[in-house]
Amino acid sequence: MKRSYNIVELIRKKRDGKALTAEEIHHLITSYTKDELPDYQMSAFLMASFLNGLNDEESAAFTKEMLHSGQVLDLSEIPGVKVDKHSTGGVGDKVSVLLAPIVAAAGVPVPMISGRGLGHTGGTLDKLESITGFNVNLNLEQYRDVLARHNMVLIGQTEDIAPADKRMYALRDVTATVECIPLIAGSIMSKKLAEGIDALVLDVKFGDGAFMKTIEDARKLAEKLVSIGLEFKKDTIAYLTNMEQPLGNAIGNWLEIKESIDGLSGNGPDDLMEVTYLLSGTMIYQGKKADSIEEGIAVAKEMVSSGKALKKLRDIVEEQDGDVNLIDHPETYPKASVTKDLRANMDGCVTKLDAFACGLASLETGAGRRTKEDEIDPTTGIYLHKKVGDDVKKGDVLATLYAGSEEQMSQAVELLEKAFTFSETSVKAEKMVHARIDKDGFHEEK
Repeated sequence: MKRSYNIVELIRKKRDGKALTAEEIHHLITSYTKDELPDYQMSAFLMASFLNGLNDEESAAFTKEMLHSGQVLDLSEIPGVKVDKHSTGGVGDKVSVLLAPIVAAAGVPVPMISGRGLGHTGGTLDKLESITGFNVNLNLEQYRDVLARHNMVLIGQTEDIAPADKRMYALRDVTATVECIPLIAGSIMSKKLAEGIDALVLDVKFGDGAFMKTIEDARKLAEKLVSIGLEFKKDTIAYLTNMEQPLGNAIGNWLEIKESIDGLSGNGPDDLMEVTYLLSGTMIYQGKKADSIEEGIAVAKEMVSSGKALKKLRDIVEEQDGDVNLIDHPETYPKASVTKDLRANMDGCVTKLDAFACGLASLETGAGRRTKEDEIDPTTGIYLHKKVGDDVKKGDVLATLYAGSEEQMSQAVELLEKAFTFSETSVKAEKMVHARIDKDGFHEEK
């Protein structure tokens, strides 16, 4: 006989710091997926989990139920080792847009299912949809077909793939329950394991602009993610990367696509390309197209210098109904309603650039969401002209802001002004990559 559960009692149990059984978690996730449990009760469960945590058994049950809330794909009929990448989110992180065509051009299939922005961080889907006409809503038959013909595909979650995660992802964003290691791990791995991948690279960020503020918390999350991946027999490698300041110079949806085009043309910012080449090279190695990560990085650089990666991006934009003229001529993209330069009020060196404040400022311009119903203005955002380690003179342009209205601009400028810290003493930017975590454990990067 099927047992009946009282949802309020389950929420109370978690609220009081007690552990739920696998059966109770199954009931919660299944009921939510079937629309038998409303958003407000799931929000209460998420907050209780955020405040009290989930133990290892609860975490495993949560991930399993999220994974099996929908279809788990089988891509075995597509030749090659299928490899994907996931970032835990940051400000200016457009690596996926660069990485997928690089790795696909090298002959490794990349079945990429991405999400939307969370809080102050941008989402790959929002960036892709800033390309006029680009369709991220392919069905699973189209998903397989495009992957087979192009070695890559860029879509959002469908109702067939981890549907519980798709709904919970948006809910966590607007209920302040994003920064919770078990919830993050369950969300990431259920979605990635459902894609039909053979291997996975994880970019786990730490710092002001990341959800994990400390390297210690980032390491805990990375180890949890790698452990889950290996448990499901997927080759899984994670890197701990710095998000104390934004990655690259562009923050905002079309601005980041434009910077991605620049990167694939050989003109990307050094910090962005360092992370992109490392993750791409690792995927090329996992995909058996290189004998080492170092060799994979060399192959990734060749894909850019030869123009093959940019052509691959153009091909996938055309395949998924995007306007390829924007890839060929990005300068023709519509302009934001209001533009303003933020200038330095003193001489000195930029010693800190608060990524979180930059993310909030970008959100104020119209480039992000406060609620899951909010619409994004793809023309808005921020372009940084100065970053940590750069010397400035009074009057130099620190950043250019693009907003949808004068009111949005005023609020964004006020936030961005506070993001910059100056000193008379010169400093260097911190290193981007701090460690690698794989089946053999923790390895500090030199």
